[in-house]
Amino acid sequence: MPITSTGSVSSLVQSLGEIPPDAVVFGRSEAMQAVRERLDKVASANVPVLIEGESGTGKDIIARMIHGFSPWKSGPFVKVNCPAIPGTLLESELFGYEKGAFTGAYGSKPGRVELAHRGTLFLDEISELDLALQSKLLQLLQDGQFCRIGAQEDKRVEVRVVCATNRQLEVEIENGTFRQDLFYRINVVNIHMPPLRERRGDIEDLVHYFLEYYNRKYNCRARALSGDLMAVLQKYHWPGNIRELENLVKRYVILGTEEAISSDLVSREQEYFNPDINLDGPISLKKLTRQAVRELERKVILKVLQANHWNRKQAARALSISYRALLYKIRDAGLPANRASRRQQETTTVNQGAAAD
Repeated sequence: MPITSTGSVSSLVQSLGEIPPDAVVFGRSEAMQAVRERLDKVASANVPVLIEGESGTGKDIIARMIHGFSPWKSGPFVKVNCPAIPGTLLESELFGYEKGAFTGAYGSKPGRVELAHRGTLFLDEISELDLALQSKLLQLLQDGQFCRIGAQEDKRVEVRVVCATNRQLEVEIENGTFRQDLFYRINVVNIHMPPLRERRGDIEDLVHYFLEYYNRKYNCRARALSGDLMAVLQKYHWPGNIRELENLVKRYVILGTEEAISSDLVSREQEYFNPDINLDGPISLKKLTRQAVRELERKVILKVLQANHWNRKQAARALSISYRALLYKIRDAGLPANRASRRQQETTTVNQGAAAD
């Protein structure tokens, strides 16, 4: 079933809650188009899928789409957030228990594995499972069977398992915290979600989607972001990925001012230069050096502006450069303006200076 079908998207929204249009989910980058193609191929195959990627990259959405476009979409989609459930309770949550299995077990209770029968079981952050639970999960994947706590016989279920992790499971295997045989079982098909900093061309579309969504949700009329702020968003490093971007837009919609975003982004700036180096191809030292110098200059200007309370004339004097040069560097670096009125005043000053010249 092609995931581009409008009717399919409509039915998926009804069954799994609101999911962004696939044009927003997959964007324009080659990496996300590869995700789209792989999802389309794997959705109809009842094999385990492992979704890897940093926190906030949209692994949950992809898991729901895998379920929604599969032949088992009429069955339940059961999510287990592994880190959110204490280890002592996770086994009973996953596999259930029989009456009298432990103190307080006054009746039998099915686990989430049973609740996902003929549907999809989504194990988010599977690296958090302890080794004992990994063994029981391995049995489920091998035989389609599991045992409730306190039960004498195994139960059989038909369930499609999708897992997600923000860690490198190969490293966890080397550290002895993750079973190698379980890794091979859950990693039949692998989908890697790229971080937002590697798909900057999608930022503007994501901002527009979140702006419309939260304007509707909160009955607000927040206007489109200015070009200056959009430039800042394009240059930001996004450690929290799409989730961080969504929360920033949500804050802007509620508070109604761009300073709610720009001032926050300034406070989150990295204190070091961390270049993205493609080790699979040739490395341009000259290009990386230029990037490092550019990033260092940006941080110096930012600190001087903050130290001078964003008085740009004072900052220009402190940096021993002309006022006009500082404005150019601020704009080129994508640094945010703290006050719109001050930005307008500075533009007028520059124009007057240019006319005088």
